[in-house]
Amino acid sequence: MKRIFSNTFVALAAGLCLRLYFVLQYPANSGDTVLYEQIAANWLKHHVYAMDVGGAVTPVDLRMPGYPAFLAIIYALTGRTGTDARVWVMLAQIAVDLLACLLIGWLAELLACTAEGATTNKHVRTLALWLAVLCPFTANYTAVPLTEVFAAFWTGLASCVLVLALRRVKQPDFLLKNSHMRLRSSVEYTALGAGWLVGAGTLFRPETPILLIAAALVFGGLFFISRDIKRWLLVSLAMALGCLLILSPWALRNRVMLGEVRFLAPKDSNLPGELVPKGFMAWEKTWLFRVRDCYLVPWRLNGEAIFVDDIPARAFDSPEDKQRVAAILEQYNNDLTLTPEEDAAFAQLARERNARHPLRTYLWLPLARATTIWFTPRIELLPISGHVFPLWQMREDDPVDQELTSLFFVLNLFYVGLGVLGAAQLWRSNSVARPAVAFLVLFILIRTAFLTTLETPEPRYVLVCFPALIAMGAQVLARRAEPQ
Repeated sequence: MKRIFSNTFVALAAGLCLRLYFVLQYPANSGDTVLYEQIAANWLKHHVYAMDVGGAVTPVDLRMPGYPAFLAIIYALTGRTGTDARVWVMLAQIAVDLLACLLIGWLAELLACTAEGATTNKHVRTLALWLAVLCPFTANYTAVPLTEVFAAFWTGLASCVLVLALRRVKQPDFLLKNSHMRLRSSVEYTALGAGWLVGAGTLFRPETPILLIAAALVFGGLFFISRDIKRWLLVSLAMALGCLLILSPWALRNRVMLGEVRFLAPKDSNLPGELVPKGFMAWEKTWLFRVRDCYLVPWRLNGEAIFVDDIPARAFDSPEDKQRVAAILEQYNNDLTLTPEEDAAFAQLARERNARHPLRTYLWLPLARATTIWFTPRIELLPISGHVFPLWQMREDDPVDQELTSLFFVLNLFYVGLGVLGAAQLWRSNSVARPAVAFLVLFILIRTAFLTTLETPEPRYVLVCFPALIAMGAQVLARRAEPQ
């Protein structure tokens, strides 16, 4: 039995079955799915990275080109587009996600090594692989045409290479030594390769360079100890250069087609000439931290009616505030389009709320968003309500729903808790792994802090942290499985 579970192909087969179950039983889509499909279809048909705006094919840059390129390739290979091609898209995503699981095993193995060039630890790699293939949260997203699968893949691959680079800091400077072996194992060249991989990941998710920020900070600490600031600058430059080389064609395309050099998609995902509701979003940031509220308020904007009774009481500091919001929404609901005047009124409300309670906006709500995105049961793609409380009422209404929600909540706690324990254990027991642990933990913290600045916190945005969590968590299970 032990021999069977140590077999990589058995683990991958189990992961394949789990992902096929989600694809066949719970296929899903979102508003972004339709957007990506439209861009990909226009790219394939008209050879223009564009959307249909007012009946015309209009070049856009509101999404990075990686995922539409993937869709266009699937469309070209299958001869199908849009909803007709979704099954093929999901099957391809299964293959990518299983590759990501193998990368998680490699990352766990790198963390377990006690020295550069040390003997590989196949046991921890196998445990990490099983944790990865059986993780329902990442597996679930193979069943929806979104970027999460690719974001996790490129993050996992870049993390492996950055960990290798951190382990090679003590290698000789590549500018001073000409040995082929030293060149090949140089931290500078490894960092350059990591920059390329992060650039590739950025073509799918624009916040992927957070990896490089975390790595640069850890490199800075290591080179500061050796008082070699020049080499830290070279390594940081290599990472940035690698990333920019991959993104340069996209920036050049934006310059030619849209008249501006832009390496990343616009933060507000707006179409050319479209009103960005900055006032409305600023007002949201003074109260919104739960995903369920997104369905009732922000995701209805400029398309559906928004009712003041659907907005939580915490959005109002007084009855007068609620009356002002009701008056604005009454005007908005007449034509379902937010005007500049209505947006300015929301901006004024946001300024007043921030002035009255600055800690609420800049400390307590970000902490609430961080808690929400990390400890939500992650069942948004499943036909489950996600409600557990009130306990007795939910038990009477739908006991199966409550039990499944509780199960996913506990599973999420298991993966997150295991990662935290693994990081602490590695830090105490393996001094060689400390720079890598610091890098992975810093990446998770910086990404979480970035996500708390978004007005609509979605739990799926931290799925790219799961490769690091699983790789560190596998160390705990490996230690417990060691003979005493």
